[in-house]
Amino acid sequence: MKRKRSDWGTMRCPYCGSPVILRSADGIYKDNPRGMRLYVCSRYPACNAYVQVHPGTRIPMGSLANPKLRRLRQQAHRAFDRIYLTGIMTKDQAYAWLADLIQGPRSQAHIGYLSEYYCGLVIAESQKILARHRKAPIQGNSVSGREG
Repeated sequence: MKRKRSDWGTMRCPYCGSPVILRSADGIYKDNPRGMRLYVCSRYPACNAYVQVHPGTRIPMGSLANPKLRRLRQQAHRAFDRIYLTGIMTKDQAYAWLADLIQGPRSQAHIGYLSEYYCGLVIAESQKILARHRKAPIQGNSVSGREG
């Protein structure tokens, strides 16, 4: 059985192994008007790995990520969000699809925890779904007037 992480202070950077510290996003984000906090590798900026925390908590929104992985997660989220924002699926259906895609439980279907590989997979599979949806004829709108 997996042990729940309750002491976030013992986190280590997955890139360099250094301790991770909880700090303000000031100086990392250009603007930080909402006072966001981050878990940041203690070797920042040499090791540019960090993750945002949920507002008012010490709970990270995912796992630490370097710039490449942060960009991939943003791209994956944009592609994934379009699946439910366009009405192809409900948000709940989209997250169930994501869980199936990553072969994990629904509770772990969060892009903030995905690796580079799974971000690429989410982007590619989301694009396939969006492309199929664009090509699908609208029901009841065929040339002959009969539904196919």
